[in-house]
This record gives sequence, C-alpha cells and structure tokens, in this order.
Amino acid sequence: MRALRWLGLLLLSLLLALVLLVAHTWWFKPLCLNWFYNRVFLQSLLDSPISLSSLQLLDGRALDWYSGRWDDFSIAHEDQEIERAHLNSVVFQSYDAAPLTGPDKVSWQVADFQNKLQREQENWRWYSYPINPLFGVQSQLPDFLINTHAITNEKSARRYLERLNAIPQAYAQIEEGLKVRESKGLLPNQFAVQKTTAQITAFIEPAPRQHPLVLNLADKLKKMTPALPTEQQELWVQQASEAVEKSVYPTYQKMLAHLQNLQNLQKRALNNDGAWALPNGEAYYDFLIWQHTTTHISAQDLHQKGLDEVARIGREMDAILAQEHVSGKTRADKMQVLAHRADQLYPDTPTGREQLLQDYQRIIDEVDAASKTVFGLRPQMGVVVKRVPEFSEKTAPMGYYQPPSLEGERPGQFFTNLYKIEDTPKFGMHTLAYHEAIPGHHLQIALQMKMTDLPFFRRAAGFSAFVEGWALYAERLAWEMGLEKNPLDNLGRLQGEMFRAVRLVVDTGLHAKHWTREQAIAYMMRETGMGETEVTVEIERYLINPGQALAYKVGMMKILELRERAKSQMGPRFKLSEFHDLLLSNGALPLDVLDAVVNDWIHAP
Repeated sequence: MRALRWLGLLLLSLLLALVLLVAHTWWFKPLCLNWFYNRVFLQSLLDSPISLSSLQLLDGRALDWYSGRWDDFSIAHEDQEIERAHLNSVVFQSYDAAPLTGPDKVSWQVADFQNKLQREQENWRWYSYPINPLFGVQSQLPDFLINTHAITNEKSARRYLERLNAIPQAYAQIEEGLKVRESKGLLPNQFAVQKTTAQITAFIEPAPRQHPLVLNLADKLKKMTPALPTEQQELWVQQASEAVEKSVYPTYQKMLAHLQNLQNLQKRALNNDGAWALPNGEAYYDFLIWQHTTTHISAQDLHQKGLDEVARIGREMDAILAQEHVSGKTRADKMQVLAHRADQLYPDTPTGREQLLQDYQRIIDEVDAASKTVFGLRPQMGVVVKRVPEFSEKTAPMGYYQPPSLEGERPGQFFTNLYKIEDTPKFGMHTLAYHEAIPGHHLQIALQMKMTDLPFFRRAAGFSAFVEGWALYAERLAWEMGLEKNPLDNLGRLQGEMFRAVRLVVDTGLHAKHWTREQAIAYMMRETGMGETEVTVEIERYLINPGQALAYKVGMMKILELRERAKSQMGPRFKLSEFHDLLLSNGALPLDVLDAVVNDWIHAP
C-alpha cells in the first residue's frame, strides 16, 4: 500500500514537473534554443486561424476552436504582434550562438536573418495596400473559402457559414489600417483602384443563391460521406445564400464606396508611379530588395545584370526562331506569330479547357517519373492541376501553386488561368508546369513541410529568392534532363527565363529609375514576345508588390553559381542528386546562408 502511495506521489511529481516545464517554456526563456524556436512558431501559428486551416491540423475535429474565424486584422492586434516580436528578439539574443555547429548553426543564422528583417519591416508597416486586384483581401477571403476551407463533416460546414458571416468584421479591422495609410499619403496606384473596383463589381453581380461561395458549399455538401439528408443540405445552402446577401454583399459595397472615395476625393494623389514616388521611397525599395533577394545588392547592379541576361537569352531565342523559320520582323513579332499559330492553341471551348488541364497533368506525371534520377528526396504527396477560380481569373497570374495540407488530406495544387485560353500556347506549358509543380515549387515546398528534423519555423520558411530561384532553376534542370526535345518547348523555357531576366530590368526601372507603367509594358513585350494582356498583369503586379519579381532570377543565378562552384572544387566527388538533396533538405534559406551551407558541404572530409 505504501509502495502504491509512493508511486502515486512520484507520478504526480513528474506530471507537475512537466506542467512547470511547459509553463516555463511558454512564458519565460526556454531551456534550449530549439524549444524557443518552436515556441515562437507555435505562438504565431495559434494566432492565425487562416494558417491553421491551411495546414488542416484540427479542422472539423473536437479540438477545432478556430475554423469559424478569420485572422485578427486590427491595428491593436498588429501592435501586440510587434511587441511580442520585440520580446522574442531579446530572448533570442540572450542565447550564446558561438558553440553552435552544423544544422543548429544554420537554424540560428536563419532565425537571426528573420529577426533583423522583422525589426526593419516595422519601419514600412503601412506601405502595402491590402485591397488590390492581384492578392487583395477582397479576393483572398473568398478564394480561401473555396479552395482551402475543408468541408468534411457537419462541424466544418457550420464553420464555413461562420466565416461567411465574419467577413464584415474582418473588413472593419482592415479598414482601420486603410485610414492610417491614407493619412500618411500611402495611396494605391490609379490602375489598382480601377481594376479592384471592376473585380468587386463582378463579384457582387450574381444572385446570392448563384454566387460561387454558395455553389461551392452546395457542391462540397453533396460529396460528404456519409451523405447528409437533402433537407439538411438545402438548409445550409439557404443559410449561405442569406450570409452572402446580408453579410458579404454589404461589406463589398463598403469596399466599393471606399475605392470610389479615393477616386473622387483624391484623384490628383493617385498615380501609376513606382516606389520612388512614395515618402522615403528610395530607402523603402532598398529594403524590399534585401527582403526579397536576401542579399544587399543595389538597384543599379540588378538593372545591369538584367540587361546582360536579356542580351544573352535573346541571342538563344533568336537562333531557335530562325531554325524553325518563324516569320516576323522582330523577336516579339515572331513570338506572337508562334503563340497564335493553330497548332499551338486549344479550342476556346469547355472541351478544349479540359484537354489543356489533362495535358498539364500528363506533363507533370512525365517529369515526376524522370526526376527520380536527379533527386534522392521526393515528396509523399502528389500535385493536381486545377483551374484558377473564375471570379478572380481576370486579374490572376497565368499560374500559381498551393502546397498540400500538413496531414496529407489535400494534395499540392497547380492553378492555371484559363480566362483567355489563347494566352496559353502549347510551347510554354512544359516550362510553367516544371516551375509550379515538379521539379519546382511542389517538389521543394512539399518536401520542406515534411522535414521533421528541422525546427518548425524552418519547415514554414518561404524566402522568395530561394523558393522562386529554385523553381526557375527547375525549368532549366528539366531541359538539361532532356525533357524538352522539341525546340519549341526549349523556346518556351528560354522565354520563361527571358521573362525573369526582364523582371530585373523593369522592376528596378519602375521603382528606382522612374520608368512609367507604359514604358515597362512596352519593354517586356518587345524582349519576351509575350502578349499585352499577360504583360500588363505582370507589370501591374510589380507596381503593387515591388521587389518580389527580383527574387526569381537572383535566386536561380545563385543556385547555378553554387552548382558550378561545387562541380569545379569537388571534381569526381560531385553528384548532382546529392547537391539537390543538400539544398532541399535544408529548406528555404537566405542566399548568404545557402552559400555557407554549400561551402561547408564542398569542404567536408
């Protein structure tokens, strides 16, 4: 009896010690650095219902407390996040980094970069405008409900309705920040206001019962297993229709009124200029270059690198166009002739669009099988091709990727824009599929999410220069693997690389050299041969999100530089698959950290 009592006391003591350890880790300085990393990551994750649902950790389950909510977009909450970041920064700096080696040293370097970036980012808190035609909140919220919010049981269906009815609160919080931006003279571009107005007008045009948000719910309810009674399905569809009519539409009318007010009362202040025109715009753009390229490189150097690469790639494109006897006076003329040739187009019909989706899937399956020779690491989840939602396709890019859910219930998704099917000529499809799916974004991101030996914050890291640089490198790698035997497919690859080289020129041109929107559009059309509709969307994207377009080419050039350095210094010890696995196993890294990691690998005994 006494032994049982002592055993009970021991177990109680151990439980109490565990509780105290967890409390200490959460509220004070954790005993080890990895615990600190995980605490910071978990704090951020638990503070974001959108992130939790994106990972589908608990959605629809007993412990799901969040999936009927949006993130808190209020100024007060942003202030709390900044204060928490300051406190975490103090704790982070209190650890001794000197003894760290190997993966622990890399994690510290990544965390140090993020810490410095966070502190600098606070200076530019109000410089982005959250209502815009490309990735504004007015399209992100419904896109999230349609493509991310899973409806697998009755609880998740009710939470869908809760999120619909919570849209007014989300916008009210966002509106606080809009007023601050306007008071500081940080206004959106004229074209962004006009196009967002058109987007919202189209969004609220359908009758509530026929709105995509309602049709999406109805479709997902029909697919639930076990099947729901028809009466229950109809009740929830009716409630969704009422939510669209009474919560969603009035909120979007308020957005329209806000945009109309910008146009009417501050028409002179609205322009289509780059970052240079904003208060302290030159310093802001310098920060964005660092943020997106993770290197301290000047706008002038980037501009010149872009010009040099445009010249090189142009010569290779011209050689293929001559070899294929494509008619036209200029490269742009020839690329447009080719892009509109009958053999390069799908029928502008539902059948044609379906065939295009199937062909994209075939390309991805083909490269997936072939890539086994140059990669040791491969993701468990596959990737599927889907159409960009019709309500956002007019202003959406030609393609983009969404990663799989953390638990593997949702595969990776490659979205392709079918608004104008003639904007997807066949010779460019391989390159886009390689970039967005395999061996590009899907291979890299899906693997990173599952790297259980990395701290959580590194599994979620998304440094653009690495992520987009890898995807652009993947386009070239597929060609090196012999997957583009048709010269026109290789031309598509070169056009894609030219596109990213031109980005170096036009992004720095717009934001540092005072180029006009029209000047940038004309330059990109001339050098790439892309159509005006697609180019216009791209140039407007760079104006809305300065600096991000630099990441692709900068990252690719760094990966190629490191590959050549490793081949040169390692000689016969160099294995391409091992080089790829090194990069992928470390997840996305700032480029300077990546440089150090590869150097250590090269010189390892």
